[in-house]
Amino acid sequence: MSVAELKDISTFFVAGINYKKSDATIRGQFSVNNDQYLQLINRASHYNIQHFFVLSTCNRTEIYGFAEQVDAFNQLLCDVTEGSLEDFRKMAYQKAGIDAIEHLFNVAAGLDSQILGDYEIVGQLKQCVKFSKEHQCIDAYLDRLINEVLQASKKIRTTTTLSGGTVSVSFAAVQYIKNHFKSIVGKKILLIGTGKIGSNTCKNLVDYLPGASVTLLNRTADKAFALAEKYHVSADVMENISERISLSDVILVATNAEASMINKSMLSANSKQLLIDLSVPFNIDVDVNELPNITLVNVDELSKIKDETLQRRTAEIPKATNIIRDHLEAFNDWHEMRKHVPVLKTAKTQLQKIYLGYTGFIPTSLQIESPIKSAEENIQKVINSMAVKMKQEHQPGCHCIEAMNRFMSIAAHSN
Repeated sequence: MSVAELKDISTFFVAGINYKKSDATIRGQFSVNNDQYLQLINRASHYNIQHFFVLSTCNRTEIYGFAEQVDAFNQLLCDVTEGSLEDFRKMAYQKAGIDAIEHLFNVAAGLDSQILGDYEIVGQLKQCVKFSKEHQCIDAYLDRLINEVLQASKKIRTTTTLSGGTVSVSFAAVQYIKNHFKSIVGKKILLIGTGKIGSNTCKNLVDYLPGASVTLLNRTADKAFALAEKYHVSADVMENISERISLSDVILVATNAEASMINKSMLSANSKQLLIDLSVPFNIDVDVNELPNITLVNVDELSKIKDETLQRRTAEIPKATNIIRDHLEAFNDWHEMRKHVPVLKTAKTQLQKIYLGYTGFIPTSLQIESPIKSAEENIQKVINSMAVKMKQEHQPGCHCIEAMNRFMSIAAHSN
């Protein structure tokens, strides 16, 4: 049994906003980049928060963890983001205990995604948890919960078709490009940003728009050139962004910059171009819409695309829900068992004292080969049996006495 601090599950909260009640402009005010995430971690103690993580994507910003009151999460998040606490409280959803845990399962499964079954969320969840873990904000209890959530997500991924087919924000961008042009052959596409979403977008561009010419830009040039080599496309340095923009028919931005990467002054009024902003907050200034030949779309507009794949995914929701229910029950069983840990530890300590002869009883097993290993195995068997009965019957005191008697009986039979 792993060691984890006993937690009051009712103090596990999630507070967040997502696409359901706020558009991308509003969500951008509460998005969290790595620098802001570090600020959150540094300020968490002021709100009496120790163990938490923040999931910030183009569709949502959510903070999960343990706190005295859920509003502590609201205040912490708004302390380092651009949005106001008043606005956040108006649009936020808040869940506690099992409801908050179930929400996390649904998010990781893609059931709560703007595009149903969008599996990109799993990689984003792993990244944010890793960041919190590196800064000692994930304890053993949260670690166990997250592992259970990821196991459920993986099972849904491998045993259902909830994420089957090819539907994601990055794929939706490619579909939009295909529908926008009569022919994609010879079109020049510029992709700015080669992170997780940028990388997925690049793959989809290569797979589904083979007649186009793709060029990559990234603030860290080495990443752009490495991805370009992987997918056999072109790359350039950010210093040449103006030239690349002027040469492109399509410009996709998948960055996480604090300021806009592209604005009206960087575009020509005579150029007919399609601009797709995959970033939240937006990294293409909306003032580009003032130019007559420019078409600008963002993640919310892309997510409205529907097709047969999404219909098939909808039919898989009951299967995914059943898998989540099973993993929820498994986690809840583990949580309930944690309540018995103090009694089990005390019983194990007492059995070890008996074995060592503190009570005057020294079994013959001391004289056999590897006696310590033999005794520890017997003790653990007794403790495991005790744990099962405590779970079934909720009588820790009685089973503690029974465990003592059982070990004495095992020791006596070894004489």
